[in-house]
Amino acid sequence: MRVIEFKMERPGLLNVGDEIDVEESQLQTLQGIVYYYTIYPALAMSNNIPARNKLKNFHGKVVDIKATESAAFVYGEFEE
Repeated sequence: MRVIEFKMERPGLLNVGDEIDVEESQLQTLQGIVYYYTIYPALAMSNNIPARNKLKNFHGKVVDIKATESAAFVYGEFEE
C-alpha cells in the first residue's frame, strides 16, 4: 500500500473512507518529468512526484484528512 498527500482547498468535499479515482498529469521540469495527481473531479491535488515513483493504480481510498486554517490535506491509500 502507498499513501499520497493531496491538498484540498475547499473543505468537506471528501470524507475518510471515501473511494477515490485520480487522474495523472505530466509536467516537464528542469529536473526531468514529474507527475501529479488530481482526485477526480478536481477535488484535491498532489504535490509533484518524480517519474520513478509514479502511481501504478489510480483507484484508492481516503484514509485520513488533516485540516488547517487555509486548506485540508487528504491522504489517499493506493495498492501498488
